[in-house]
Amino acid sequence: MIDLDDLEIYRHYDSDGMREHIRKLPWQLREAWQKSSEITLPANFANIDKIIICGMGGSAIGGELIKSFASNLTKPIIFIHRDYALPAFVDSRTLVIASSYSGNTEETLSNFTQAMDIDCPKIAITTGGKLKDLAKAKQIPVFTIDYACQPRAALGYSFIPLISLLARLGFIEGKSARLDEAVQTLEALLNKLAEDIPTVHNPAKQLAHKLFGKLIVIYGAGILSPVAQRWKGQFNENSKTWAFYETFSELNHNAVVGYEFPKEMADKIYIILLRSPSLLHPRILARYRITSEILQKAKVKHEIIDSQSKGKLAQMMSLIFLGDWTSYYLAMLNQIDPTPVKMIAYLKERLDSIK
Repeated sequence: MIDLDDLEIYRHYDSDGMREHIRKLPWQLREAWQKSSEITLPANFANIDKIIICGMGGSAIGGELIKSFASNLTKPIIFIHRDYALPAFVDSRTLVIASSYSGNTEETLSNFTQAMDIDCPKIAITTGGKLKDLAKAKQIPVFTIDYACQPRAALGYSFIPLISLLARLGFIEGKSARLDEAVQTLEALLNKLAEDIPTVHNPAKQLAHKLFGKLIVIYGAGILSPVAQRWKGQFNENSKTWAFYETFSELNHNAVVGYEFPKEMADKIYIILLRSPSLLHPRILARYRITSEILQKAKVKHEIIDSQSKGKLAQMMSLIFLGDWTSYYLAMLNQIDPTPVKMIAYLKERLDSIK
């Protein structure tokens, strides 16, 4: 068994330094907020009543998070789009946001190209590539990400500009204290989760040990549903392991019936229930308790993990931070470099060969 308290293993398996990108998440939040406030927005941005965010993978999760974060708003209606064809409802009051870290994601480029034929507001979030070239050629605003990493490690740059945008357009309050709370929460958590904190005091290392060799399922609800989705993606890409996510209360209408067979799966699954005691509906909280009882009767290992702090952003980010570190430590236990995504690279190469 790998000793997570042996700092040498991080130098051995993490040659590309994924841990440093995880460490920098609180810094990313502040940096992204500052940079996004400097972008000049065209006048037609003031008339939007819908937002469609086009993206895939690590470039799309920011959209999922903002959709949940802003779920109490009457306007704008926010859609996350993962496909090649732009929906027919896009009109002059729809803001089309193309989010692609590389700037070359084919689904996102397909949507953005189609949007050029529609008189609608547009903005791009990218490091460069064809997306930035297209936007610049059409004088479309670009939030340029000047940070080299895997797309999933640039979460601050795919999420925080969206919060800033909604604030600047007057849809949400722009008080920086909300961001400050999130940053301070992550900075405090870093003193508990970083690689130099011993396992006995490190909840992320402890959780990684519990998940080692297991099929991982993450449950979330409400504002934490996209956080559960983020955990799933991080386990897939960082840990190179099977992981899935489900949401309350939908899972109570089907998933709870499926704990019986195959019988041998009960010993091979670990379920994590991400919970916010202060932000979720009381009936949802009751479902967490009862679902835990059902899992216990089915002899399925599981645990409830609560968010930290008070504000929505801070609670979301506290659990994201824990998930990122846990997926990283699980990669170490799996004796695998968390950074490369060889199967995604292979898939893209094969797609390029098919014309």
